[in-house]
Amino acid sequence: MRTVELLCSPELEAAVRAAWDRLAAAGLPSLARNTHPTNRPHLTLASVEEFPPGAEQRLADLCDAALPLPVRLDRVAVLDGTAPLVWLVRPTPQLVALHGAVWDVLAEASGGHSWHQPGRWVPHLSLALRFGAADRRRARAVAGAGRPAGAFVAARSYDADTRTVSELTAACPRSGG
Repeated sequence: MRTVELLCSPELEAAVRAAWDRLAAAGLPSLARNTHPTNRPHLTLASVEEFPPGAEQRLADLCDAALPLPVRLDRVAVLDGTAPLVWLVRPTPQLVALHGAVWDVLAEASGGHSWHQPGRWVPHLSLALRFGAADRRRARAVAGAGRPAGAFVAARSYDADTRTVSELTAACPRSGG
C-alpha cells in the first residue's frame, strides 16, 4: 500500500502530539504509544496498492504548488469502521481541490481504499486507532482542548510494505516529539 499524506506545521504537530500525550497519560488508547520513526501527525489524502508510472512526480508537483495550506481542526470524533479517535479537519475549498487533484493523478491505480476517495473522505488527524469500546466521552474531553490552527506544509508517501516514507515535496520539515 502507498499513501499520499500531508504533514503539519510545527505548531499544529505539537498540538496533536500533546493530545496524544494527554490520552496516554489518562490511560486511554493513543498514537503516542506508536514508537515507529515514521509515526507523526498527518492527513491522508489517498491510499492505493501502487502508484501508476510517473504518478510520484506528478503528486510532488501538485503538493509543491498547493502547500502551505492553512488548516483549522474541528471537533474530536470517533469514526465508523475500525473506530479510530480523530481530530476532524475543516475541509477548505483548497484542501478539497488538492484531494480531488491527487485522485485524478491516481485514477489508474489499483486497490484504491474507498474511505479516502472523493465523496467518502472525512479529513482528519488520527489520535488513536481501533478506539473501540474505550471511554469516548472522556477521550473527547482529554484530547479535544481547543481547535488548533496551523498549516499543512509538506507531503510524503508511506510504503506499508517497507514501512518507509518518501518525501513528495522539496522541503519536509521535521519536528521533535
